[in-house]
Amino acid sequence: MTIALRVIVPPHPLIFHWLTLLRTSTTPPAIYATGLEELGKWLTYEAIRDWIPTRVEEITTPQGKTQGTIVEASIPLIAIPILPTGVHLWNGARSVLPNADLCLEGVPSNIKNNEGIILFIDQIATGERIIKELKRLSMQNVEARRIRLITPLASSPGLKRIGEVIPDLTIHCACIDPELAPNGEIKPGIGNPVLRLNTRTTDPT
Repeated sequence: MTIALRVIVPPHPLIFHWLTLLRTSTTPPAIYATGLEELGKWLTYEAIRDWIPTRVEEITTPQGKTQGTIVEASIPLIAIPILPTGVHLWNGARSVLPNADLCLEGVPSNIKNNEGIILFIDQIATGERIIKELKRLSMQNVEARRIRLITPLASSPGLKRIGEVIPDLTIHCACIDPELAPNGEIKPGIGNPVLRLNTRTTDPT
């Protein structure tokens, strides 16, 4: 059986709306930050729709008994935002991942064999930066099926590169752009999030 990269672009109007604001060159930093947070929330919501385990149990309402669906909290989740701007995606996603453990220092060294991993990155250009994190997870025997990757935007070349290295992976993004500009940025893209947020960093996007 052929293993292929799965890239899901949810057809949600709010996702399209916030992506458009990220693309617009005149969007101020505060609104740009909000756009990242909103996309983090809605893309994560879509990503965990059929991924988070649940159980059905009987509950009592004010009017009687019925069955309800409960998220299985015994399955641990780790949220890993790729800094600096991946944390904006996490700030939005945390409302739909209340039980996730946050790891701000990259991939931790003690991942359990039943933990799910959610990675947040502001965009996938060449793909090399996220591949480094995925390889660190692979070194801990974390299978790709245990990972969800959340990003507002991905380039076709970047996705192709990821698929060559780690094909059995699921990525949720707002859009796929066709090419990279000579400076390595995605075209048409959302610009450089670090610069558009006025964030100081020595770690290139």
